[in-house]
Amino acid sequence: MSEEMDFDELESGIVKKMMFVNRKAPYGTIYALESLEVKLISAAFDQDVSVVFIDDGVFDLKKGQDTSATGMKNFSPTYRALEGYDIEKLYVDADSLAARGLTEEDLVVPVEVISTEQMADLMEEQEVIFSF
Repeated sequence: MSEEMDFDELESGIVKKMMFVNRKAPYGTIYALESLEVKLISAAFDQDVSVVFIDDGVFDLKKGQDTSATGMKNFSPTYRALEGYDIEKLYVDADSLAARGLTEEDLVVPVEVISTEQMADLMEEQEVIFSF
């Protein structure tokens, strides 16, 4: 399913099917912000990028986040820029969304909401998977 990839492969022009899995809440750790930066870098190297939001990672996309208590800037609007980098395959786990009382309308960007089974199939198609 997935293999290790180094920087030389990115530079070589080899296109890999890469999936980024966001599992953690957007604030309190650096995972969500770091993953966003890595996605943009990967897309700049013309990779085939998919992004998945599972578990508390669905909060990365929530509209109207108030981050003032965290001392961190709200970076969720940055997800709107992904399309400009040809990152258009955004998936959200239906069970994760429902368990957190969210709907597609609560998210800052359009996504495809899929079942756990569909998510497993999608992951199986990838060559490289990064989990944050």
